[in-house]
Amino acid sequence: LSFSKLCKYKKMNILIDIGHPAHVHYFRNFIKIMENKGHKFLIISRNKELEQYLLNIYKIPYIDRGVGSKKIIGKFLYMFKADYLIFRKALKFKPDLFLSFGSIYPAHASFLLRKPHLAFDDTEHSTGQYKLYSPFTEVVLIPSCFTKDLGKKQIRFNGYMELCYLHPNRFTPDTSVLDLLGVKQDEKYVIIRFVSWNASHDIGQSGLNTEKKHEIVEELSKYAKVFISSEGELPEDLKKYQIKIPPEKMHDALAFATLFVGEGATMASECACLGTPAIYVNSLTAGTLEEQERYRLLFGFRNSEGVIEKAIELLNTPNLKQEFQQRRQKMLSDKIDVTAFMVWFVENYPESAKIMKENPEYQWRFR
Repeated sequence: LSFSKLCKYKKMNILIDIGHPAHVHYFRNFIKIMENKGHKFLIISRNKELEQYLLNIYKIPYIDRGVGSKKIIGKFLYMFKADYLIFRKALKFKPDLFLSFGSIYPAHASFLLRKPHLAFDDTEHSTGQYKLYSPFTEVVLIPSCFTKDLGKKQIRFNGYMELCYLHPNRFTPDTSVLDLLGVKQDEKYVIIRFVSWNASHDIGQSGLNTEKKHEIVEELSKYAKVFISSEGELPEDLKKYQIKIPPEKMHDALAFATLFVGEGATMASECACLGTPAIYVNSLTAGTLEEQERYRLLFGFRNSEGVIEKAIELLNTPNLKQEFQQRRQKMLSDKIDVTAFMVWFVENYPESAKIMKENPEYQWRFR
């Protein structure tokens, strides 16, 4: 049987590789829906940040593939280790299809087993990663606003990866987070995000220096309660601002925030999807963020100049949240429910790839 006929006559075994906490959110709704349809999953997960914590929270079983290395030679050796682990587990699981967010390891294993690997990607500057996984990948699914042309393997969809889990069909914010934060229903609060700048694509990039971080916290505290989310250790005098909620509650906190200021692209985009005004401070940008700027849901700054002034302007804007909810609705009217699209695409692959290439408008069925 061809792969397409196989999908029609039996339920699939699908292997997904998780390499970042965001990937858990990208795939968790898809996994639950597909499991309810009778498909089986093998999840392989890195163990570096919050990936496995979130998988446990969402009751998704997984196999640990370890941490990896920060050094070039260590990364190279880890690639062989992870490739071999996934290949060995796949031999036993017998996946019909491999799925990831631009991961090199399942791409290599899928090639050895002569099975298709479908990848999502929305990160234009991860060119090294793309070169390592794309030769072994059948389809790369990218947002319509992705600024690069990836050639014949690409299929564009009208959405953002963050809409896999923050589309209104998938997410309703829970007001109980306000009690966890210790804020009243109408009290203004700001979430500030600092990143560690340790990722490979962060080399040579910058956001807020230590002096500016202190200044932003001090100034914005005059207008609203301030919470800091930080990848790295905070200076002693800023620790009192550190947000203390379970990680899985962060999207609820972002949804009700008056304003977001941060160096993290994912959180900035999440805020845009939720209708929370977002100020993104980073020398790196992406097609997703640039489009969200055009919807006036996000304000991008390449350095710290003008950030405090813009933040104070927004905090002093009457009916700020109502205005941004209207902008959000305009954005959502142009987008699809990415999870619903993902379910259809995988269940009907490779016909779905053919349909999308010949008639991209088909995706509007998944609003």
